[in-house]
Amino acid sequence: MDQPQYVITPPAQASAPVLGSSARFPVRRIFCVGRNYADHAREMGHDPDREPPFFFTKPADALLTDGADLPFPSATEDLHHEAELVVALGQGGRDIAVEDAAGLIWGAAAGIDFTRRDLQAEAKRMSRPWDMSKGFDHSAALGALTQGPAPEKGRIWLSVDGEMRQDADLSDLIWSIPEVIAHLSRLVALAPGDLIFTGTPAGVSAVTRGQQVKVGIEGLAPLDTRIV
Repeated sequence: MDQPQYVITPPAQASAPVLGSSARFPVRRIFCVGRNYADHAREMGHDPDREPPFFFTKPADALLTDGADLPFPSATEDLHHEAELVVALGQGGRDIAVEDAAGLIWGAAAGIDFTRRDLQAEAKRMSRPWDMSKGFDHSAALGALTQGPAPEKGRIWLSVDGEMRQDADLSDLIWSIPEVIAHLSRLVALAPGDLIFTGTPAGVSAVTRGQQVKVGIEGLAPLDTRIV
């Protein structure tokens, strides 16, 4: 089959680093789970015992990788950090059973869902979409992927300039990673290259220019970025 001809130069393929390899993981889509830790749901004013998982997305080119700085985004005075375990899918499908979901995972990494909280609050107040509060440029920070199964327990933490802001355990997830994958696969067809940010624990708060943000997840490579 002839290669397609394009009227403009095609955009570069978004990708993520892989621990111990010069090869990179191609990224197709980025899904994020909202309020998947009970303590975070409560700090945001919600009851975690009533709510099934829900999802929002970030564009693939919102990735911030390889320890790059985060340019402080426009249109906000309240930029928040949200430390998250991120899973990368090597296989896809629809209507995946929970017991089969872990088999789709290629690897996992530490991530940060950066959020323009003031824009999100306004969107909620006006019953409008969250897109511009969540899917802005460089809003999906990601450490190097470690190939293998996603950890089911272990410490997840985030510090700002050495001060601990978030500190929890992955076992505190309301919906487990296989449950998240299975539920999402009933809404969309999953595919190799998809990333899933799996939720953040309590302690989200504002960051500003000049601050260093670090995320650690037991068994995975750390993530480190500076706000500039």
